[in-house]
Amino acid sequence: MGGDGADAAGSGRSNGAMTTIRAPWLRDADTQTVLSVLGNAGAQALAVGGCVRNTLMGLPIKDIDIATDARPEKVMRLARDAGLRAIPTGIDHGTVTVVVNGTAFEVTTFRRDVETDGRHAVVHFADTVEEDAARRDFTMNALYLTKDGMLVDPLGGFDDLQRHYVRFIGDAAERIREDYLRSLRYFRFHAIYGDPEEGFDAEALAGIAKNLDGLDKLSKERVEAEILKLLGADDPAPSVATMRQVGVLARCLPGADDKGLARLVYLESEAGVSPDALRRLALLGGVSPVDDLRLSRADQKRLSNLRDGIGNMQPPGELGYRLGSDAATNVVLLRAASLETDLPDGFQDQITTGATAEFPIKANYLMPNYTGAALGARLDELERAWIASNFTLDRSALMEL
Repeated sequence: MGGDGADAAGSGRSNGAMTTIRAPWLRDADTQTVLSVLGNAGAQALAVGGCVRNTLMGLPIKDIDIATDARPEKVMRLARDAGLRAIPTGIDHGTVTVVVNGTAFEVTTFRRDVETDGRHAVVHFADTVEEDAARRDFTMNALYLTKDGMLVDPLGGFDDLQRHYVRFIGDAAERIREDYLRSLRYFRFHAIYGDPEEGFDAEALAGIAKNLDGLDKLSKERVEAEILKLLGADDPAPSVATMRQVGVLARCLPGADDKGLARLVYLESEAGVSPDALRRLALLGGVSPVDDLRLSRADQKRLSNLRDGIGNMQPPGELGYRLGSDAATNVVLLRAASLETDLPDGFQDQITTGATAEFPIKANYLMPNYTGAALGARLDELERAWIASNFTLDRSALMEL
């Protein structure tokens, strides 16, 4: 989904001032079809979660999730009776995927937790939106929209969202014990949606600190997903620094050091370079981030190259020639952040020059005067001279050296 904005008008919030949201994705015929199929049968049907939160914040949305008091079997029947495709993707937990003209909507029955172990929950279906809201993680995620755009806010999340304040629903420690991944989600949400001026919620940090042992119960794949999403935020430095202070960083990435992260974020902005989670992970270091996060082979290789590049002192032009433009840019950024230096003047132009340069000498040009090891040594010597000339010496000039 694209960046659907929202206009707020005064009429429609269950908690406090009435607010109605006008969002293109909500008015879209496909969305209205799903909501109407349920609503016309007497069921509650509300858009919920990220699509509501991001719309209110003026951010792009990806998926449209719908919450309903209809049981999943009824959702399946109503959808199919209306000629829609219904897929029981998670029917045991109440989720049915309804497809309208190629667009998928996850429709989930209101739920309440009855038993949790920090990783998985046993849920029962619920009848009210208040019960459904109470089992969610953060107040800004417990916001719902009716078919007509009326904001339903059972827990006061709209006020927190307006402040860009990330707060757990109810008792923070209890929410975390339901799913220990919420400790990491808290820092990711603060990095993406939080206001640095508001700071971190004290109760949230206390709850996280009390449940550090729970992080050890999480799969490495789940931890990896959260850490990389966090590091991909525009500015994760405040969240990562607080993770270190609370003790989370050492649990997830033993030996990691975030000292240069804020500097790296600043340098990326100065250079006009997009955020890169692996670049930032390379700066954090750690004893064994590959094992701690269960990275893919491709990410392992890239991370290794980035970490090796931090100690590479070649000038930008040579880095561009040897590594290519993207890798060379990463090395220069990491090096400057690690050494707390400024970016070299004109480094991006130098990298581009090196990345597009082609060494004008081939081995056969030097034969038969040079063969074997002597040939290799002569090629290296001429290449170094060519690089030192800022790639300006042509073939004739090099042959005369």
